[in-house]
Amino acid sequence: MANSCCEYCAYYAYDETEDWYVCEMDLDEDDLVRFLSGHTQSCPYFRNGDEYAIARKQ
Repeated sequence: MANSCCEYCAYYAYDETEDWYVCEMDLDEDDLVRFLSGHTQSCPYFRNGDEYAIARKQ
């Protein structure tokens, strides 16, 4: 799984007031421009949002 797949990231959440999904990570301006322009291979802040990952390791 690529580390830029927002759909699997823990920071990707549905915003009910805006009615769409947003990244909740507080990116600085440089990181945001770099990520949106495609000059990075993967998101450095990606965190797997799979809630069952810990249970599978037990």
